[in-house]
Amino acid sequence: MDLFEIKVEIAPASVGATDNLLLESGIGGWCLLEDVIVGRAWIVGVFQGDTEAREQWAALRPQLPAEPMGGAVLRSLGNGDWRDSYKAHFRAWTFGRLHWAPVWERGTFALPAGEEVVWLDPGLAFGTGNHETTRLCVERLVEAPFDAEARVIDAGCGSGILALSAAKLGYKNVAGFDNDPEAVRVSIENARLNDMEGRVDFFAGDLVSGLAGRKAGIVMANILADVLIAFAKELTAAVAPGGVLVLSGILANENAQVRGAFGKVVPDWKIEWREMGEWSDVLLRAPAQ
Repeated sequence: MDLFEIKVEIAPASVGATDNLLLESGIGGWCLLEDVIVGRAWIVGVFQGDTEAREQWAALRPQLPAEPMGGAVLRSLGNGDWRDSYKAHFRAWTFGRLHWAPVWERGTFALPAGEEVVWLDPGLAFGTGNHETTRLCVERLVEAPFDAEARVIDAGCGSGILALSAAKLGYKNVAGFDNDPEAVRVSIENARLNDMEGRVDFFAGDLVSGLAGRKAGIVMANILADVLIAFAKELTAAVAPGGVLVLSGILANENAQVRGAFGKVVPDWKIEWREMGEWSDVLLRAPAQ
C-alpha cells in the first residue's frame, strides 16, 4: 500500500502548544515542521493509505490549540522514500560566515570564498537548524571570539548540528553528547555526511557523566528550561575561566526563572539574553580569574 502525506499549515504562534499536544497525547504519525526564516509552520502526517490519513486528521483536528491556516493537503508518496516529502520545507540559511544547507543542494550551492557550510539531511534527524532554539545557539557560537584551541562542548547534541558547526568554524577540540544513543548515532551520520567523521567526539552521556571532568571555553546546552535549572551546577562547573555557557530551549516567559536560578549558582558571572519569537536564550560569561 502506498504511503500518503497529509499536510496542514498552522500559525507559527501555535507551534509550541501543538508540539506539547503531540508529545503529551502520544498521538503517532505526526510531526511539526517549522521554517523560522520565512515564518511558516506545518503539521505533517505520513500514513498507510489515504483513508487512514483522512481518519487520523479528522481525529487530530478537534484537539489542535488553534484553527489551521487552510485546508489539509493530501498526496501520495508512492513507494518512494517518505523522507523526500520534507525537501520542500527546508532551505539554506546563513549567519556570519557559516551556512546550513540541505544535502540535495550540494551540487548547486554556491559557497562564497572563505566561508563554510554544514550539510543537513532532514531525513536523518529532527534537527535542521530551522528552529529558534538552534538558531539562538548558532548565532552565539558564530559571534564568540574565535580561539581554535578552545574546547567546545555540545551538551545534549541531538542531531549534532551545533557541534558540527563549531568544527566547521575551525575549533579543533569539539565534543557532543546525548543521553539518547540514537541521537549519538545520527550525529555521527551527520558528521559523515559533512566529511567530518572523527572531527567531533560524539558519545552517549547525561548532564552528569557527559560533563564530569571536562571544562570548555564554550559550553552549549539546547535542552529545556527545567532541565537546565536542575543541572545548573554541573553546567557551570564545566565552563573554563573566561569561557561562556550558552543555554537555549527556553521559552521567553521562562527566561527570568532560568537567569535567576543560574544567578544564584554563579552570582559573579555576567548574564545576557535574547528573544526570538516565543523562544529565548541565556549566555553566561565566567570571570577570567
